[in-house]
Amino acid sequence: MLHILLNNGGTITFANCVTQWYFICASETFECFLFKVMSYDRYVAICNPLHYTSVMTISFSSKLSAMCWLLGIFVSFIVTVTPSELNFCGPNTIDHLFCDLVPLLELSCSDPFIVHLEVYIMGTPIVIIPTTIIVVSYTNIVTTVLRIPSTTGRQKAFSTCSSHLIVVSMYYWTMFSVYILPTKVLTLSMSKILSLLYTVFTPFINPIIYSLRNKDIKKAVQETFYKHIINVN
Repeated sequence: MLHILLNNGGTITFANCVTQWYFICASETFECFLFKVMSYDRYVAICNPLHYTSVMTISFSSKLSAMCWLLGIFVSFIVTVTPSELNFCGPNTIDHLFCDLVPLLELSCSDPFIVHLEVYIMGTPIVIIPTTIIVVSYTNIVTTVLRIPSTTGRQKAFSTCSSHLIVVSMYYWTMFSVYILPTKVLTLSMSKILSLLYTVFTPFINPIIYSLRNKDIKKAVQETFYKHIINVN
């Protein structure tokens, strides 16, 4: 994808195009489930802080992460096999940033109804169920935070969760718009912009939100930066 973007276009085989779509779909699905796990982690940390270390153990966290990956691989395999069996006999130019499903189906000579139905059946629970869990978790979090008597404590709790909630809202909104809404609702240019949000912008700001705001990591980055300057001098 980066090679095609840097060269303002390029050639890719059908097999590589389907493979690219599979890995993109797997990472998207994994992140959907991972956001759900992260919201549950915040819920336990704020609503049940005394039980946090006993609930969110390394073993339990690893199992949740592995489950997210397995679900992502399984769902992506299903929504990749069916499109790969369609017939493509017309134009072979994809007017998109990468081999996304919607522009790929537009090139098909076969009826893509089964693929669209499959995406709706698989995609709706993937978006709706995690969203529901996230909304319930944050509703309980907000209720708990509002009960904190200290203003500093409330600000600290909201600061911890606000960044995650912003990223989740933006990610799910763009995913829902691209894959769940009917294709006639979005223009091709709008679809490209939304695709950039969840494939480039969200991963770009993740380290800033989840790492660079951490005081220990900030300190480590600063020390490394200063050492580098001293060595150069």
